[in-house]
Amino acid sequence: MSEVVTLELRDELYAVLKQQAESVGISLAEWIAVGLEQQNSLLIQSKTEAEKEVARQRFRRHAGAIDLGYPTGADNVSIDADLIRAYSGDFN
Repeated sequence: MSEVVTLELRDELYAVLKQQAESVGISLAEWIAVGLEQQNSLLIQSKTEAEKEVARQRFRRHAGAIDLGYPTGADNVSIDADLIRAYSGDFN
């Protein structure tokens, strides 16, 4: 369902919006409608639990996909040493 809305725009705003619409090859009305939908997140649809689970599984497949070639840990000494190297510019 859609509704027709009439807008009154300042000449300057109209010119800018028309130029933007023309630059991507759509009508001014479509440009404004898309902008409003994006601005207000009207097109974002809620995902079902099944879709969320599929997305989670797809995301989890990436866990551990990068191998740095050496073990890493969460110990503070190692983290502090990495930070000191990073801030000192010593990347060797």
